Order: sequence, then C-alpha cells, then structure tokens
Amino acid sequence: MINRSNFICVIGLIIMFLMFIPLRAGELEHAKINFWKNGTFHQQTVDLSKYDQGIIMVKTYGKEYKWEEYKISKVPDEFLTWNIKSRMESLEKLKKNEFPSFGGPHNAMIATHGIRRFDTQFAINNAVKGMGFLPKKENLKETIELLQSTINKDMKEKIDVLKGLYDKTDKVFDRTKQISLELYSTPEFETQSFLNQMFNPRVAIVFLDIPCFKIKTIAQLFHPDDPQLTPYEKDILEYVNLIHSYFHGKFSKKFIVAVYHVIEVYDNSPGKKGKGVRIVPEKQLRALRPRIPKIAGIIIKIPQIKEKSDKGRFVPK
Repeated sequence: MINRSNFICVIGLIIMFLMFIPLRAGELEHAKINFWKNGTFHQQTVDLSKYDQGIIMVKTYGKEYKWEEYKISKVPDEFLTWNIKSRMESLEKLKKNEFPSFGGPHNAMIATHGIRRFDTQFAINNAVKGMGFLPKKENLKETIELLQSTINKDMKEKIDVLKGLYDKTDKVFDRTKQISLELYSTPEFETQSFLNQMFNPRVAIVFLDIPCFKIKTIAQLFHPDDPQLTPYEKDILEYVNLIHSYFHGKFSKKFIVAVYHVIEVYDNSPGKKGKGVRIVPEKQLRALRPRIPKIAGIIIKIPQIKEKSDKGRFVPK
C-alpha cells in the first residue's frame, strides 16, 4: 500500500510535471508565420492547375518568391520490386507474430528545410514517418470500400487483404505518389516537419535498406476540415487515415495527410551502381569537355565555359 508520505510525494511530482508542460510543449513549437485559420489551413505553396500536363507548380511561402514548375515522375521498377517484396516479408512476419524490421519502405526519413521554429536556430529538419502507396484515382473509392468492409476482421485476415492489394501493385497503386500522416500538428503545437512543408514543400525522402533509395518530392498537405478540399482530395484523406487505422486501431479524429509527389529518384546504395546516382528521370549525357593540349611542355589554358544556374548566378561548369 502507498502510505501518506509516498502519496504526497507522488502528488508533488505530478504537480511539478503539470507546471512544466506549457514550457516543454506548445509555447516554442511555432514559427513567426501562422498558417492556421479557424482551426484548419489550406496550403498556399502548391498549385495543381497543370497536373493533367504532368506538371506541379511550387513556390516558397511569401510574395517575394515566384512559382516554379516541376515535372512529375514515377518510381522505377527496381524501387517497386524492392518496396513490395519488403512489405510482403513484413506482413508475413506480423502474421507469425514476429516483429518486422525498422528499416525498409514503411519507415522513411523525411528531410525538410523551411522556416525556423522558436525553439531552434535551424530551419532544417529530419523525421522518420510511416510511408505508403496511394491507390490510383480510379481505384481509390473501391479500395476504401474494401478496407471499410474488412477493418473489423482479425489481423491475419486483414493481412491477407493487404497482400491481395500488393499482389496487384501496378494495377492498384499510383507510382507517382507516396503518402503519410502528420499526426501531431495542431494550432496549439506544430512540428518542424509541418512548418517546413507548409513554408517550402520541396522534400527529400530516404529509405534505410539495401538497396537504398532516395526520392525528391513535392509535399502536399491536406487538413480534414479544409473547406476547399476537392472530392478527390477528400477521398485521399479518407484512405490515408483508414489504412493507418487498419493496423493501429480506430482514432477519435482524422489526421493531416501528406501526399508526396515524386519528382526525382536516386539509387543511394553502396557500390558501383549506387552512390547517389539519379535514376529517374534518366540523366542526359553532357558533352565531353575538350582535353587540354600540351605542346613542348607548355600547357595551353582554355577558359572554362560557364553556365547559368537556376538562381541567376554563374557557376563553373
């Protein structure tokens, strides 16, 4: 039994803990820009008006920044093969009550850069988030109905449902996107990842595994209560929250959804073919630079041609 002295000590510790909560979470976890209005937000840095042309328009937050165009890409076959094989292996382990690996395609490292939060001197951030595929638009409602109709079955049956979807990956899922949730950001508390993606939606994602892949993406964030959501965006929000609940149980609210539009893919695996080489889009070979002639021991210097960078500066080629 707990005596009076111990009881008082416990109460005192609880009071001290409650006193320090406001100092630890909430006051400093914001930035100088407030993205919220009436408890929700609408991302202003991504424009999909040219999406049917395979183009996504992006800007950094602020009137001084201009819109830039990015061509949407698909993850390549080697990424898909690795991803689905690893997911199938993890599902089999779960079916046998074994713990899956922390590496692989589900746990992705999200690198962002944007706006400094009040509790740091840095505007960069890295966070590990659960990652997955989004069904193609024409399959989305059907997949939602499948998950809704099977969500109360036992775990082994639900695993078989997911394996059935992964068996038809190319038919069911969209290669141009990865999806995740922003679980913790609210008007009272904002993660650095959330702030950065709202301010600058250009995001790099790395998967710790062999083979190792990096994808550079544009992050599009949806709030469940945003009145400007399209019917398709509402379906995306429904699916991403549903697939999360499918494994982790039902939640009392829907969370913010992040859709990562694939722009570039890199092979970060160690070895001759990896080392961070871009594999999507395929690289265009640059013209060979002329060899510097050497005559009678005299080296003739040829001026280097300079090319213009995206920021208007001139840099050596």
